Amino acid sequence: MSIDPRVALQSLTAALEEHLSTVAARRGDGDPAVEAAYFTVADAFEVYDDSLYEAYGEVTPLQVIEDDSDDDEDEDVDDEELEILLD
Repeated sequence: MSIDPRVALQSLTAALEEHLSTVAARRGDGDPAVEAAYFTVADAFEVYDDSLYEAYGEVTPLQVIEDDSDDDEDEDVDDEELEILLD
């Protein structure tokens, strides 16, 4: 069952508006409501992009960027461990 791109776009727009409201009312750097709103936007965008492709064979020029900061920290640890083994 495919979703109508117009319905998906309305959901994305609502998610973006909620994200803006949540960011404007942020209660500190680690506010979980902001993080939840972020993921809601990302999910709504993916649904919209998929529905656009299914209906019209087109996609947006946008993409959701995955947070790779944890991966970078793991790579640093592996490099340090390798240096110790080589010494």
